[in-house]
Amino acid sequence: MSLFRRSRPPQPVEDPAVAVRVDDLRRDFGSFTAVDGISFAVRRGEVFGFLGPNGSGKTTTIRILTGSLAPSGGQVRVLGTDVARDPDAIHRRIGYMSQRFSLFEDLTVEENMRFYAGVHGLSKETYARRREYVLDMADLRGREGELTADLSVGWRQRLALGTATIHEPELLFLDEPTSGVDPVARRQFWDLLHDLAGRGVTLFVTTHYMDEAANCTRLAFMYRGRIVADGPPRDLVAGGTDVLEVRCADLDGAEDWLDDAADVRDVHLAEGALRVTSPGTDPQALADRLRDAGYGDAVVRAVEPTLEDVFVGLVTGR
Repeated sequence: MSLFRRSRPPQPVEDPAVAVRVDDLRRDFGSFTAVDGISFAVRRGEVFGFLGPNGSGKTTTIRILTGSLAPSGGQVRVLGTDVARDPDAIHRRIGYMSQRFSLFEDLTVEENMRFYAGVHGLSKETYARRREYVLDMADLRGREGELTADLSVGWRQRLALGTATIHEPELLFLDEPTSGVDPVARRQFWDLLHDLAGRGVTLFVTTHYMDEAANCTRLAFMYRGRIVADGPPRDLVAGGTDVLEVRCADLDGAEDWLDDAADVRDVHLAEGALRVTSPGTDPQALADRLRDAGYGDAVVRAVEPTLEDVFVGLVTGR
């Protein structure tokens, strides 16, 4: 018998301030790589925005983080737990809301709340307390007996948020929760999310709406399975690309001309003007070129980039 005990490999020291840590995460589906070696961390109490177009790998990543999909490589720790090794350990501590709301439309509001309370093993006393919170938060008091299918999309969204948080999770994943919701309901929904964040819940939100990104404390841009940038919204905009605004009578014609210009990387119509991504281009020089092309009334000026402008610049590699 050996007098020496075999030492165990050192375990990583967990930072209690970090809710999610991802290191070199990869997920392959056959020959297709959906998530290509990404790394990031989400601190507790953050509203973390995970942005990117459809098919960029956002949903695949969130499925891995919630333990419903195994990674092909790398490591994921959620609330200090290695998700690949013990996915069940985090289920009681996290909430999940998808764009489909995960509701049973043939059940009433009350029945949906009861079902999810049962899934999370809430006692009668705890359910009674959380029921009151959900009804007040979702403004559904008096509608407990209504079929979920009869609710508007905005009301179903609120109910879905209530059922996703009925067990008081520490961390809430929201996968494109505002998809298909009107602008007013979206704004009201974000008010609810900020209320949750104020209560100490960490929020991990995937979205492809750039206007929602300003509601987050920090962002990561996902494109083709990779993170192309991350940081606070203000910092990302400050380091963004040069953007010019073009106004003239014939915006459609000017847009076609600009789209063919070699030094123009993106052009699109927004709020009655053209926004042109063209790093290093002098506004007056571009105005002169537009006039020479037949757009004599063209006025060009430099403007502050938006997050959408920044993202377009990133994904086009410029």
